[in-house]
Amino acid sequence: MTPERANGIVLRTRPLTDTSLIVHWLTPELGRMATVAKGARKPKSTFFGKLDLCFEAEFSFVRSARSELHTLREVMPGNVRAALRTDFGYLAQIAYAVAFLEQLTETETPLPEVFELFRGFLDHLPQQPPQPRNLFAFELRLLASQGLEPDPESTAFSPTAKQLLTELTHRDWAELPALKPSAADVQAVRQFLHGFILFHCHKLPRGRAEALETK
Repeated sequence: MTPERANGIVLRTRPLTDTSLIVHWLTPELGRMATVAKGARKPKSTFFGKLDLCFEAEFSFVRSARSELHTLREVMPGNVRAALRTDFGYLAQIAYAVAFLEQLTETETPLPEVFELFRGFLDHLPQQPPQPRNLFAFELRLLASQGLEPDPESTAFSPTAKQLLTELTHRDWAELPALKPSAADVQAVRQFLHGFILFHCHKLPRGRAEALETK
């Protein structure tokens, strides 16, 4: 079969055999997809050093006729986001964001808005130490992309907490560090989103509590 090409971000990898990896990607046109990188765990593999968490790359693959696990052929890394793999706080927030993204989206369905959201989240993270507001903003924007944007006016929040909810949803990523919410408003948003996600998604993605404890 003729190889197809795509641009994507590595969501996670896991061993398939002693020598091969399964690589989970997020792409704009093909959505979430999985590929097997045969021989990628060998030191002399052509994939060696090209597949890691949050790497953004152009890649080619051969589509499987029998499953959703396709064969990776070639990888050309672009933005490798090395800074994100040096801090446990960043890794905890990324792991949670991936879990939430996987819970709310289908595989092999175009996700251009979600791709840009996740890319913006990753690019924003290393601009300051890990903060809970980063995850709140990601949660709110991912919910909105799926038609589940909360209405601040329907909450029993204080006016400042309602404003915080709106700003976290709609402000540019670069503007978020300027927010100086009170501890009470942060706690109100945290508890609200906990209940909102449970109600609409039926379960919390794994790792939320750990990701929110990073500071």
